[in-house]
Amino acid sequence: MRNFTALFTVTASMIFSLFRLLSFFPLPLLHLIGIGMGWLVYLASPSYRRRLKENLTRAGYRQHLFTAINESGKGIFELPFVWCASPKRVLRTARIENWELAQQALDAKTGVVFLTPHLGCFEIIAQAIAEQTSLTALYRPPRKAALKPLIEGARSRPNLHLAPANLSGVRTLLKALKAGKAIGLLPDQVPQHGEGVWADFFGKPAYTMTLSAKMHQMSRAPIILSYAERLSWGRGFVIRFVAFEEDLGNTPEQQARAINLAMEKLISRCPSQYIWSYNRYKTPPGVSVHGATE
Repeated sequence: MRNFTALFTVTASMIFSLFRLLSFFPLPLLHLIGIGMGWLVYLASPSYRRRLKENLTRAGYRQHLFTAINESGKGIFELPFVWCASPKRVLRTARIENWELAQQALDAKTGVVFLTPHLGCFEIIAQAIAEQTSLTALYRPPRKAALKPLIEGARSRPNLHLAPANLSGVRTLLKALKAGKAIGLLPDQVPQHGEGVWADFFGKPAYTMTLSAKMHQMSRAPIILSYAERLSWGRGFVIRFVAFEEDLGNTPEQQARAINLAMEKLISRCPSQYIWSYNRYKTPPGVSVHGATE
């Protein structure tokens, strides 16, 4: 076990060094490499290939398979650039649209709940928001402690604060909202036991977090959707902010379904850029399978 831990630490250090090296590459080149790697993974991994096809078909976007393979590879190889390049260089690649939607809420001191799905270059959005205002983002630490310095260091930016995905982190989020500040959540990330309910996502029940609706209810901060569309040929990203217009309803199940519906509509804007390979429909440990009787 000691040898394995030492080996993993060395591997994590190598990954960090590789990311640092790749961060100097121009974004168009990283995207080009990513396309090739996306196809390599697709052809080499039957489970990846199956899930990608199943999720695209279920959502009605099977015709986007080829471009989804390209975009998934781009999404991986742009990470060294977004995480490790200088913030000034990273943000030069991003254009922001409709920020005034968020600024109105911030000016009113009501706080903002930003919901960002795994769509496009979602990692750049927190950096862009933090350039405008203080942002506290919910963060789930990696399972391997050796990767923690890479991921946390990469996401560390002035005005950007990370809140762990536990009770302490939730209190930090609520405190930020009550101070009129912004928080960020990934609403399509599968939560842990006790943190979600089953709600349809593209026609199939998915265990869905309830935290975003709770944050809104406890603070009355408006919910604003955000995503970063990846432009072709490595030309950068367009970060867009969209008003949340769904009726949340009264029950956690209704609220989770409303959040999922808003995500579905957002994904429809650039469906090939969603991470369809993500196991969105898994049952977390300790959670009863949907439809099972107690």
